[in-house]
Amino acid sequence: MLTQIYEVATPAEAEAISAIGVDHVGVLVGDGAFPRELPVSEAAAVMEAIRGPSVLSALFLSPDVAMIERMARELRPPIVHLGASNELLAPDHVSALRRSLPGVRFMRSVPVTGPEALQVARAYDGVVEWILLDSHRVGDPQIGAQGVTHDWSISRTIVETVRTPVILAGGLGPDNVKEAIRSVQPAGVDSKTKTDSEGTHSKDLVKVQAFNRAAKNG
Repeated sequence: MLTQIYEVATPAEAEAISAIGVDHVGVLVGDGAFPRELPVSEAAAVMEAIRGPSVLSALFLSPDVAMIERMARELRPPIVHLGASNELLAPDHVSALRRSLPGVRFMRSVPVTGPEALQVARAYDGVVEWILLDSHRVGDPQIGAQGVTHDWSISRTIVETVRTPVILAGGLGPDNVKEAIRSVQPAGVDSKTKTDSEGTHSKDLVKVQAFNRAAKNG
């Protein structure tokens, strides 16, 4: 079971979280249009602190393809995770980014707001290395970071339908990740809000370790 933790913001957090054994260390990267985005220089310092075999996943919430390409060329992350809403970033944009960034693996967030999520997920099947299913508030320019679960039965249908590995996100923490895995049978699980320290966006390493252990031990 692949595990993924967002938002890692410091080299110290990255080193500790990779030492725990989390597979994807997620960092929010951008030009400051969204809160807590790290510039490339700070994201690079975080990436340098990650211990293998863990790798950086660079999350871009912006739909600005030119900016994503420029920053990804400078940062050179192993994974580019695209989190802009479907209305702002389409499969064709993702395909164009793939052509311009050879050797980079891609992850695409898909909002699970209802049965229509299946059609959206199918549009990215075979286009990216991972599809991430997340909760979403309609009208938001970005997908995820809600801290709430969604309809796992829809996510299970997507897992059973697409060939691309699916990562389940949305309100997952140490307390419910085992149930989520049993219900959805994803290839991986993701946590942000429920592994934060209370009232902050810093990571609680005890919660991270508990989440990782519960996910990998079934």
